[in-house]
Amino acid sequence: MSRAAIRYAKAVLSLASDQNAAEAVNNDMKLIATTIKENVELSQALKNAIVKSDSKTEALTKIFPNINSISSRLFNLLMSNKRIDILGDVASKYTTLFDELNGKEIAQVTTAFPMNNDLEIKVLAKVKELTSKAVELENMVDEGILGGFILRVGDKQYDASVSNKLNKLKREFTLN
Repeated sequence: MSRAAIRYAKAVLSLASDQNAAEAVNNDMKLIATTIKENVELSQALKNAIVKSDSKTEALTKIFPNINSISSRLFNLLMSNKRIDILGDVASKYTTLFDELNGKEIAQVTTAFPMNNDLEIKVLAKVKELTSKAVELENMVDEGILGGFILRVGDKQYDASVSNKLNKLKREFTLN
């Protein structure tokens, strides 16, 4: 993520907080980040220098018709500064900063299959050991870990995956 994206996100959060619209803008930013991440064509169009600014603005206005005025002004600001290509990064960083401001953290949980209730309870118990903040779980599936889970909260990681345990055993046998 570029430093410019971080600066824009901080500026938008500051403005939104001053106008008591931080939560509404956060909802917009989540939608924008997800839409850009999941739509390759939109992402490429925003990064493409050949696509005219007017076309980009028109597309964003049609895709996000009901967003807060602060969010739409961000489009215009990024467009006029020729930085619209970082819109997705700005939106993602805004959400991260908003969560930090509100004492909330995202815990990324990687599992071999989608989480069930039992595994979610185990993960939440481990999360409480790692942080005292309110946490939102974000589940990613990676069949390569074979089983168990990998938990990342902030800069801390807890690896309880089967593949990690197998690798530890493998190292022990090769050392002896």
